[in-house]
Amino acid sequence: MVHEIIPVMIGEEETNARLYTYFWSNSKELYDGRRRPCVLICPGGGYAMTSDREGEGLAVRFMEMGYHAAILRYSTVPEAVFPDAFLQAAACMKMLRECADKWFIDSERILIQGSSAGGHLAAMVSTYWHSPELAKILGATPEMIRPNGQILSYPVITAGTFRNESSFKNLLGSQAEESLEEACSLELNVSEYTPKTFIWHTYEDSSVPVQNSLLYVNALVKAGVPVEFHLFPKGHHGLGTATDLSRSKDGRGVQVQCGQWMDLVKAWIDHNIPDDEA
Repeated sequence: MVHEIIPVMIGEEETNARLYTYFWSNSKELYDGRRRPCVLICPGGGYAMTSDREGEGLAVRFMEMGYHAAILRYSTVPEAVFPDAFLQAAACMKMLRECADKWFIDSERILIQGSSAGGHLAAMVSTYWHSPELAKILGATPEMIRPNGQILSYPVITAGTFRNESSFKNLLGSQAEESLEEACSLELNVSEYTPKTFIWHTYEDSSVPVQNSLLYVNALVKAGVPVEFHLFPKGHHGLGTATDLSRSKDGRGVQVQCGQWMDLVKAWIDHNIPDDEA
């Protein structure tokens, strides 16, 4: 395994964000020269931290599937507010494509995954990857930033009625302007540029109401964006893999039915990515 900790750069400036790689080695005995899909993982944490339970366990499972994985430990409050984490995530997408030959990544199968507030971050990149302003900041073409698909676990989506108040407070800080809130309310900004989406949530989630996912799924369908959505009846917020890999020290984090989501997402990736319509 190629495990590196790489500083995230915005132009020539080094940020305090780090990319942790979990890449398959290019073993001549096994897969000489094989290009693998890669999943960029954005853990949740309400934009106040990045959760360990939504990081390494997912990376290990994606590696088990035969994919590369990378975890973005993005900047959070009090050191950073919008758009810092967004720029860092977009910069990581650029990095993965630029280094696709070096790391044996299939450049047409680079996906972004996020849980909770990390789901909001992932969906932000999926929403705005085509922005000329973003490309200019990163010194890239929009295609270098584009996710081929997005995977959202119980994501924060809306700044409206069903918002997760703490996530938006941490994200925006003192910038709580109506126009910025609208831009960060992602169900209002889905377009034909939004990539294919896999999304799951639980009915019992009391931290990020399931309406976040329902609003987003409806917007995706309206925009003609292919989406696979799974709503599980049981399970609290922040499950990660929903298996022992995400079990916290108090025993929380395991929900057997929800644990099947990673098998479902493997089938989705294998049969739906790359996006041949792009």
